[in-house]
Amino acid sequence: MTLHLRYRAQFPSAHQIQADPESMKSICIDGFNIALSQGSGIATYGRNLLENVRSVGMGTQVLYGPKSPKRRNQVLSEAMLVDAERPATKLSRKEKSVRMRRTLLSRFGRTADPIQPSGEVIWPSRSGGRPSADYFWSSQEIFFHSIRCFQTYKAVTPLRFQHNKSSPTPDVMHWTTPLPLHAKGVPNIYTFHDLIPIRLPHATLDDKSVFMSLCQEVVKRADHIAVVSEATRQDVIRILGVPEDRVTNTYQAVKIPDHLATRSQEEVATELEGVFGLEWKQYFLHFGAVEPKKNLGRIVESYLSSGVSTPLILIGGRAWLDEPETALLRQIKADGGPNAARIRQYEYMPFSMLISLIRGAKATLFPSLFEGFGLPVLESMALSTAVLTSTGGSLPEVAGKAAIIVDPYDVQAMTRGIQALDADRDLRTELERAGLLQAAQFSPQAYQARLSDLYSKVGVTT
Repeated sequence: MTLHLRYRAQFPSAHQIQADPESMKSICIDGFNIALSQGSGIATYGRNLLENVRSVGMGTQVLYGPKSPKRRNQVLSEAMLVDAERPATKLSRKEKSVRMRRTLLSRFGRTADPIQPSGEVIWPSRSGGRPSADYFWSSQEIFFHSIRCFQTYKAVTPLRFQHNKSSPTPDVMHWTTPLPLHAKGVPNIYTFHDLIPIRLPHATLDDKSVFMSLCQEVVKRADHIAVVSEATRQDVIRILGVPEDRVTNTYQAVKIPDHLATRSQEEVATELEGVFGLEWKQYFLHFGAVEPKKNLGRIVESYLSSGVSTPLILIGGRAWLDEPETALLRQIKADGGPNAARIRQYEYMPFSMLISLIRGAKATLFPSLFEGFGLPVLESMALSTAVLTSTGGSLPEVAGKAAIIVDPYDVQAMTRGIQALDADRDLRTELERAGLLQAAQFSPQAYQARLSDLYSKVGVTT
């Protein structure tokens, strides 16, 4: 794993930058995942991207695709970006016709209108609050219709920015995931987090043919490809046939908000005891959506086989193909008895409380089958929590030598790892120490250097 740490000292902090707004370069990212009510790993990536781009002196913008069109009133237009989700209703014949027409016309292009932040709209804090953006772009249901257009017609939707003096077009359009969209008149960078639908097809419900077609189309149109690990970089080069000089690995960064990271151990311990009845460093933790690649079924099996009495806390909502992953857990819960009490499951946890749970855990168990990056590993190490992870995808890159690493298909190896973490305090202390050093390699400063290098490859310098 090669990190460009030699650049770290070249970039000033955000408060040192005195850039002229007229000459400041700016990027726009899509809000496809950021707009989700409970976020996602890609939403976290997008928010972190905006914050770190700002720190190197660039302007930031976000493209949204709200259900409603832009209004003349700027405050109302901004409110539409974070309007509450309504229950799905059956479409009338006229509504179906309008939807089909919009999907068809997407192949000929869509326009995004600027929206200035008003300061009047209170953004939902549970999904991260207002993104770190100077202003927004709005194009009604652009993501929905562009995806349908590609699925139906195999056509990519061109995007045009309807700019004005106060909202100039971005210098770079950075798509945070492969989308069937292409901004006109500016360089387009697309981030590939992984190729899991191809590498691990049994773990997703994606139409593999459509996914491959989209990847190939994106690669053909992209001015540059960004990836978040060397494992994904090699997959993109090998499977999609992209020349090495067109793919840049930026990795990711993790920065825990100071007001959460600096809380005293006593305060966090009191919270954990009061809310969950858990003692400091006296439980194991696994967090992530319940889907096949997270390997929850084997985590539960290896934990039960370990015979440890330390509780296991599971956090994550149901995603897809979850039935086999939760079969043993459901049976244990249905049977009752002592094993049922050893495992607790929560579908959702507020971010601040999740941070407390990570800090207070004896260890994080994250032996995923495959990951494009694996933020839970990095977040746990940055919060001084020991980690058990796997050889799946990029996870060895992220963990380095600071975690117990096992074959994700080997239940006995996981069992031995859990037993060691439970019994050996010196082992945990050493992993916590090494984890902090490993996490420092993914600092915001290192990430900002890699982002600056990325944008320079499409002719945009900070």
